[in-house]
Amino acid sequence: MALNFEQKKAVVSELSLVAQEAHSLVAAEYRGSSVDLMTVMRADARKMGVFLKVAKNTLVSRALEGTDYECVQKALVGPLLYAFSQEDPGCAARLIKEHAKGNDKLEVKFVSIGGDLLPASDLSRLASLPTKDEAIAQLMAVMKAPIEKFVRTLAEPHAKLTRTIAAIKDQKAA
Repeated sequence: MALNFEQKKAVVSELSLVAQEAHSLVAAEYRGSSVDLMTVMRADARKMGVFLKVAKNTLVSRALEGTDYECVQKALVGPLLYAFSQEDPGCAARLIKEHAKGNDKLEVKFVSIGGDLLPASDLSRLASLPTKDEAIAQLMAVMKAPIEKFVRTLAEPHAKLTRTIAAIKDQKAA
């Protein structure tokens, strides 16, 4: 079904807004994928905070003008599925990587993050980035470690004295 001019403008404006807010972009060729697999992937994308879109490359090219993803315009070739990460930089990569395992027709073409066009081989590296909650937990662990060590250091003389007195008591009792 062909889009009229107003519908094309709507698609371009929607993609432009999403691209301005997105953390990363993953594009994959979906040719030959079944409708059932695509439906499951769309449902998972909604849960993970990923915006999935299948659109004409010319419309996507216009939508990406003036965004960090302008660098990908020359790579927009063939029928592509666009996955924009809205929650954290790695969520689109995790989604595509997970679904590419069970669908050999889903082939990653490129990855873009921070205004850089990366090859498809960098998908695993992007997918391995921690989620927002994991990153906060790692930061809290790093911030908490010196304080815990300081408290253990302060408590050690008292604990050593207690162990020494207990050892003397046990020795006298024997």
